[in-house]
Amino acid sequence: MSDDDSDDLNLFRQATAGVKRIKTDDRADTGKPRPSRQQVNYKRQQATQAIDQVRVDGLSDQFVVDVEPEEFLAWANNGVQDGQLRKLKSGQIPFDGSIDLHGMTVEKARTLLWDFLAEATQLEVRCVRVTHGKAVRKDGRKPILKSHVNTWLRQHDKVLAFSSCLPRHGGTGSVYVLLKRHMLEGRD
Repeated sequence: MSDDDSDDLNLFRQATAGVKRIKTDDRADTGKPRPSRQQVNYKRQQATQAIDQVRVDGLSDQFVVDVEPEEFLAWANNGVQDGQLRKLKSGQIPFDGSIDLHGMTVEKARTLLWDFLAEATQLEVRCVRVTHGKAVRKDGRKPILKSHVNTWLRQHDKVLAFSSCLPRHGGTGSVYVLLKRHMLEGRD
């Protein structure tokens, strides 16, 4: 051995002084204790309970039609008169409630929209505004919430018609929604 090799060996021995050899098994130590059978059963039970709590609201995401960020939305259910739709489009029907879904996940927006429309119909509100945003995206993809809201409103049984708003009320980032009302007794 040369002097350089012995110097390297001495340096190595000094650097590794006090180090113990690792005992090897056939399995790697993940550092995580293995869960007990009770923990596994509890987690399974919690997972099945969460599935049972999923709301079935009739708003499907199966066939969502993508819309453009600046696209004007307008839709009317069968039986809605053209004059009613024209009034809705021109903002002549005042809205009595509003919800903003900006920045929400699709599931959260769906739940809040469903609850909002249920409350509005219960209170006999004629027209509401739903702000979904336009989400002009740098990657060129279509606005997610706007597309979903467009699809959901067409499926909701209490929605008669909807139309993109006037610029002062949110433009193509919001829609006026015309709702069915059941006339309460003693009301005109």
